[in-house]
Amino acid sequence: MQKIKFINKTQATFFTSLRARVDEYFQQNNLPKSGGNNLIIKAIVMLSLYFIPYFFVIFGGFSTLTNIGLLVLMGIGIAGTGMGVMHDAIHGTFSDKKWVNKLFGGSIYFLGGNAYNWEMQHNTLHHTYTNILDMDEDITGKFMLRLNVAAKKKFFHRFQHIYAFFLYSLMTLSFLWKDFKEIGLFNKLAKDGIMKPFSSKELTILITTKLLYVVFIMVVPMLLMDITFGQWIVGFLIMHCVAGLILSTIFQLAHVVEGAIQPIPDENGCVENAWAVHQLKTTSNFFGKNKLFSWYIGGLDFQIEHHLFPKISHVYYRDLSKIVADTAKEFGLYYNSKGGFFPALGSHINMLRQLGVS
Repeated sequence: MQKIKFINKTQATFFTSLRARVDEYFQQNNLPKSGGNNLIIKAIVMLSLYFIPYFFVIFGGFSTLTNIGLLVLMGIGIAGTGMGVMHDAIHGTFSDKKWVNKLFGGSIYFLGGNAYNWEMQHNTLHHTYTNILDMDEDITGKFMLRLNVAAKKKFFHRFQHIYAFFLYSLMTLSFLWKDFKEIGLFNKLAKDGIMKPFSSKELTILITTKLLYVVFIMVVPMLLMDITFGQWIVGFLIMHCVAGLILSTIFQLAHVVEGAIQPIPDENGCVENAWAVHQLKTTSNFFGKNKLFSWYIGGLDFQIEHHLFPKISHVYYRDLSKIVADTAKEFGLYYNSKGGFFPALGSHINMLRQLGVS
């Protein structure tokens, strides 16, 4: 694959000005750029939503209906941990201490994922090559989904706005095999100097943590609850489908919506934007007045701010959004904000429909 280059140097002044204003905000308010105690509290809440129902299901002796409710809570906890704890930690913004970020970034292992793979796929590829086919895995190679104008269109894509959300629910389930598939992709990209090859150390960690996850999520419940494999798989699917639906929907509302461009590099791999302008143009916000919802989803309704400043914790994005919006306006750049979850959801469905037919 070609290396992608962002070549519009005349746009560089936008980010220079914006970064200076954001730095001034932190200096004037004497704030760290990491989340600090705010995220410790969130981590306790989100991990509790996952682990407490886990133990209640195993040891509580509750009815089937109650256990289903607990499994739904676990799915909500998985999504909350992924968005509000693991995400910041692997970006290095949960804490100013590296070991704390590594510790809470490791929460992904309890969700069935892998910290190194997430860092490479999300931090390196998605955040650098946002909305570029074959580089950004969030919009590339999705089963039965066409999420980019450069992807090949098939006849069934015209119905994707109907079935997409079912496929979204499978997101965290895909961790079980996708992390192994990524080995080949990373090694292929390494040949072109885009990233490092998958090391034997990371392979050992990957296999070990997957086995431990299987013990935690399958072996222990089946032994202690004396349930059949069929009963276990139903519960496992309920938990993961709730988590996958929440996570996938939130992530897709940031980039596959109206007004978020999907640039196609030229034959030399060049994109006619500076990197920061590329991030602004390929990303959309959907924040509204519901601060509790924003808190739960880890500030991912402020994706523009997150993509421009991935090394700043999400706890500051609401305050930074005014600085970013004002600076974008000053430079004549469009600040794409949908004004709430449901307008963004409608815009995403419209994009799925458009990508399915055109």
